[in-house]
Amino acid sequence: MKPCRCDTGRGLRAWVRDVMVPDLAFSHIKVIYPTAPARPYTPMRGALSTVWFDRLKISRDCPEHLESIDAMCSTLGSIIEAEVNAGIHKDRVVIGGFSMGGAMALHLACRYHPDVAGVFALSSFLNKDSVNFQAVEERLRAGLSLPELIQCHGTRDELVLHQWGEDTSTLLKEAGMTTTFHSFPGLNHQLSQPEMELLRSWILNKLPPTTSADSQN
Repeated sequence: MKPCRCDTGRGLRAWVRDVMVPDLAFSHIKVIYPTAPARPYTPMRGALSTVWFDRLKISRDCPEHLESIDAMCSTLGSIIEAEVNAGIHKDRVVIGGFSMGGAMALHLACRYHPDVAGVFALSSFLNKDSVNFQAVEERLRAGLSLPELIQCHGTRDELVLHQWGEDTSTLLKEAGMTTTFHSFPGLNHQLSQPEMELLRSWILNKLPPTTSADSQN
């Protein structure tokens, strides 16, 4: 098992390059790897850590720390808006992440930017009472569109249990979201080349080249 180096955008980008040959890069898509700010993290007894949001513990059975989640949704939303202001259409944007980054992407896609082309979550989960489930239900009742979700998860993940990820997919699907969940036998809390190849194909399906490819995201 290779150690997780996803504590920064640069670390995640290097990890992806190690796992996938060729790199997860596209001639017509700009890929952005943001870095979470350092914040006190309760599961580490309040020690500073580069995490997207705080939580009481790594568990599905506790309330979400919405104050830190929503603050980070605003920060990451500004990155999305900057791309839109630069000429990228929202339906040419895909957001996603690994572990906490995947949960962060789900909050962005379900509640703040549901008009993006799609969202992916790798080795990620939502708390069982997540506000996202209600947000998806409300959009469905209002007849509003929702992004498509793809999730990937290792069956031997000891940090974020495979069942947590699968339950997240099931609950989002029941709420009205189009979801696909892929299990990777023997994979722990890490990336793998088959997983990244699947993700690459999915991204290309959501964001195919256009006649003005150089200006698309």
